[in-house]
Amino acid sequence: MKKILRPSFVLAFVAGIVLGSVQAQERVYVIDQRDNVATSGADLCWRTGYWTPAAAGNDPAGCQCDRDLVPAGKCSGAAPVAATPSQRPVIRPDSGKLSIAADALFDFNKAVLRPEGRAKLDDVAAKSKEINLEVVLAVGHTDRIGGDAYNQKLSEKRAAAVKQYLVGKGIEANRIYTEGKGKTQPVTGDACNNLGADSNRNKKLVECLQPDRRVDIELIGTK
Repeated sequence: MKKILRPSFVLAFVAGIVLGSVQAQERVYVIDQRDNVATSGADLCWRTGYWTPAAAGNDPAGCQCDRDLVPAGKCSGAAPVAATPSQRPVIRPDSGKLSIAADALFDFNKAVLRPEGRAKLDDVAAKSKEINLEVVLAVGHTDRIGGDAYNQKLSEKRAAAVKQYLVGKGIEANRIYTEGKGKTQPVTGDACNNLGADSNRNKKLVECLQPDRRVDIELIGTK
């Protein structure tokens, strides 16, 4: 059975889409209105701000999302049985993922939306109206130039700017989840490794690393 890893970040605005009141507020995974666990484009469960390793073992979705953290014996069977696509509790039957170059949204090394960036997000807002929207996931990324802490904060600011704009376009704030990945998930691989020092003055390297500077936006819902 292929092991599924979960994202380690915390989501802060869960109350708007989980079910119930007191019980829903204590759920450690994002739950949609059909009581299904929300997953990312990589089929990873989305955790709420209530998630801890101990709490995962007490959540009804713990065996599905964090089986390796749930105490032995809580999950029935020696090993999970692979679910068929029709059995899997996901909310992505009509989801769509867009990867927008950060330079199209922001000036280099900035987190303020450019006019061209606002136009691209207008398209995202329009697409969200074509489905019964459940969740919008916005994940900011940077290239490898600069320190870890700086890039992490920059990626978070960019994701937050995207959320703020989409809220202004009528998407409910509690349906938009943001995360910054900093420079931890480059898509360029080792393609730029032979272009000299990691410096924003190294024009060839800056150009080569452009694909890493991006914001991934995923619309999740049904038609």
